[in-house]
Amino acid sequence: MNELELLDIAVQVAADAAATAVRMRAEAITQVGTKSTITDVVTAADRAVEQQVVAALAARRPGDTVLGEEFGGASVSAGGVRWVVDPIDGTVNYLYGLPQYAVSIAAEADGQIVAGVVHNAATGKVWTAALGHGAWHEGRRLSGSTATELAVSLVGTGFAYAKERRAHQAGVVARLLPQIRDIRRLGAAALDLCAVAEGQLDAYYEKGLAEWDLAAGGLIAREAGLMVTGLSGRPAGPQMALAAPVALHKALHDVLVELDADGGP
Repeated sequence: MNELELLDIAVQVAADAAATAVRMRAEAITQVGTKSTITDVVTAADRAVEQQVVAALAARRPGDTVLGEEFGGASVSAGGVRWVVDPIDGTVNYLYGLPQYAVSIAAEADGQIVAGVVHNAATGKVWTAALGHGAWHEGRRLSGSTATELAVSLVGTGFAYAKERRAHQAGVVARLLPQIRDIRRLGAAALDLCAVAEGQLDAYYEKGLAEWDLAAGGLIAREAGLMVTGLSGRPAGPQMALAAPVALHKALHDVLVELDADGGP
């Protein structure tokens, strides 16, 4: 099965999963105070959506493995496909009813992400990419921002939950902010990466992303022509993920290195 066929499966499964996430939140609003707390509903929704995705993928692709945020999963076997799933990326937004939460599904073959979809459950907007076939949103091929100067660039980022790491990240932002146009913190890494691919953000960086945060969105950004890396020659990963057009990448990269953005706790 090629990457476009895998993408088609991911798109279908993500759409159904997004509908479940929206339905569970709508039902929860009437239940809070009598049956459960909204926080419990978020936890239940994360698990329910992931279980639905795993079951749907197993029905279509028996024998594949799944790595999910809630339940983990096995490593991919040689020649097999592993699906990397974030059932609800942006769970705090989901908790508060902010329209920035998404189902993210990527297919990995031979250690490489080859297909990915990010489906904003709140708005219904969908971003897709397949390796070598570009990144797309609503029938439009994406090519990222045309910005060439860091000083006028809008940069997205995110923060960890641990207070020690948040303190370090806050220091980085405080020193970065005078060197750019402004900062945006939207609260969902996969959607941040899609926003950079679309040019709604000029660049994005964040420390602490897990595989499921980066898999689909990272492919979408790369297929839009962006550089998606870590710092100092390292690949994008938990230590740092930086997504930027070629014209901005070095300037932002060098500032982040100077600010020790991938350091601290």
